[in-house]
Amino acid sequence: MSQTVSLVLTAQTRDALRRIVDDRRRPLAHILRARIVLLSDERLPVLEVARRARVGRPTVWRWQRRFAEEGLDGLLRDKTRPPGKPATPQDAVQAVLERTLTGEPPGEATHWTGRAMAALCGLSLTTVQRIWRSHNLQPHRVRTFKRSTDPHFAAKLDDVVGLYMAPPRHTIVLSVDEKSQIQALDRTQPGLPLKPGKCATYTHDYVRNGTTTLFAALNTLEGTVFGRCAPRHRHQEFIAFLDQIEDAVPAGKVIHAIMDNYATHKHPEV
Repeated sequence: MSQTVSLVLTAQTRDALRRIVDDRRRPLAHILRARIVLLSDERLPVLEVARRARVGRPTVWRWQRRFAEEGLDGLLRDKTRPPGKPATPQDAVQAVLERTLTGEPPGEATHWTGRAMAALCGLSLTTVQRIWRSHNLQPHRVRTFKRSTDPHFAAKLDDVVGLYMAPPRHTIVLSVDEKSQIQALDRTQPGLPLKPGKCATYTHDYVRNGTTTLFAALNTLEGTVFGRCAPRHRHQEFIAFLDQIEDAVPAGKVIHAIMDNYATHKHPEV
């Protein structure tokens, strides 16, 4: 672009431009454009106009041409610009939603990824992510659930919740469970104690001294725990743990034990 117009201002137009330059309430862009036109009216070279206005020569040429074509109104109005990129068509958005909700991911993937969906639909990764975000879809997240197949689950649920929330008088409610295969480990060498400037140390390797099973029962009212360790977790060991609980509970108390469906808990002798 080069200078192709020569500006000729009337006295009225010149005064209007000066008022714009002196008006501190005007936007800086309007003041700059009016100053460019006033400097151009002084028949200064374009380079000198650009230096005084502290802009580049293309900016000077742009506003000289705009003023020549549209007058004072052209300086005070920005031209509307077409959008840089058209919006995503609605059918493309619908295709992404349908594939996300009902379609299977390609190959051996377990869930949809943004790049896989973008490659399949011919869209960019950012567009796919924007569609998912606007419709509150998160294909990368999975929440697990478990539905009981016990036909008496509802009745048992009422009993368990009732015991937790409102236990009967003169009763003890125990939440019973066990942790099997607890490894008894020991380091191969004694560790070094803590010293000023040095932390305690121990070897990275260890010796397995077998396993043990922890039986535990939580008193839901007092928060105390009955515990017992046994080398195995058969029904015989579990019955011995229940006998231990009965010996520890004061006479006259009714014991309610809440436990899961572990095979040891459902043994006929238990």
